[in-house]
Amino acid sequence: MDSVTQFALGAAVGAAALGPRIGPRKAALAGGLLGTVPDLDVLFPFEDPIDSFTLHRGASHSFFVQALAAPLFGEAMVRLFKGLRDQRLQTYLAVYLIFVTHAVIDALTIYGTRVFWPLIRDPVGSGSIFIIDPLYSLPLLFVVIWAFFKGNWSRRFGLSVVTALALSTAYLGWGLIAQQVVKERAAAVLAEAGVVPERLMASPTPFNSLFWKAIAVDGERYINLYLPLFGSRDQVTAYVHPRGTERLGCLEGSEALAKLAAFSDGFFRIEAEGGEILVSDLRMGMTPNYVFRFAIAKDGDAGPVEMAPERRRTTRSAAGDTQWLFANLSGEAMLRPAEAPMVVDLSGPLHLAEREIPQETC
Repeated sequence: MDSVTQFALGAAVGAAALGPRIGPRKAALAGGLLGTVPDLDVLFPFEDPIDSFTLHRGASHSFFVQALAAPLFGEAMVRLFKGLRDQRLQTYLAVYLIFVTHAVIDALTIYGTRVFWPLIRDPVGSGSIFIIDPLYSLPLLFVVIWAFFKGNWSRRFGLSVVTALALSTAYLGWGLIAQQVVKERAAAVLAEAGVVPERLMASPTPFNSLFWKAIAVDGERYINLYLPLFGSRDQVTAYVHPRGTERLGCLEGSEALAKLAAFSDGFFRIEAEGGEILVSDLRMGMTPNYVFRFAIAKDGDAGPVEMAPERRRTTRSAAGDTQWLFANLSGEAMLRPAEAPMVVDLSGPLHLAEREIPQETC
């Protein structure tokens, strides 16, 4: 999740667990700062930008590493605040809870988190909540701002903190349920069109949990479907795009490609642009504005020539995206301008092999 939300969550947990002992203001500030600690791994100086991308949210987000770190930070808290000196174990547990909740909400985003490292090195990522979602963050921010203006603990404030944490947690559960509903709807829509994808995932579009994107990988193509959680079949729109996987043979042995393919769980695209071969993670960003896009090779006379990977940044949204998002949230099935040329009709059988999409070769 975004840094503001992580601070707010840590502050709310800190206020609930430690506020009665040291006061809401100190507990919220300490909890907020502790809530940002796991993300300090971004300061690790990876030389390879792909390693920086794929290895973030690693050891510092592991439940096991956090269990080892909690007593260290907890002891610092005990020595810093007099009100905690007879609450050592409770303080350690509070610090651990702050660390764990940070990792858990990160694991609910599409990026994924290595919460079981080193026993399981693959990241866990459900993709059931967008990385910034006001409906999740606002209840937490409300009680945190209140805490900063409140010197003494009160029963009313304690009830408010618990309520905010309960509401935000319930919203996470709502997202998991909504995701399954959308994924089943997407699979049904594709089945009606004669498509049984190799991979299918669903994640919310920016800042909400009512309008969703599903990505279906089907051979050398992928299909973006946009579906309202509450709405008719007529409001579903779909777009088909090439994955560029015909280039895989030319990039055989590429370590950079192997890392990105594994991290993206197969949701990747290969394309040529400006004399470079680029690989994008389809899960993050919206076609063609991928958040994580890397140049891994250059076009040569005899085929691609590997290069030191470099990240190629793009704008986070395309022209017309804001209007498109609000229209679909209000129930209007508006085509996304950035993908409109690739729209397909899913009302009947869809034969992707017949879809006229430019094919690139080595």
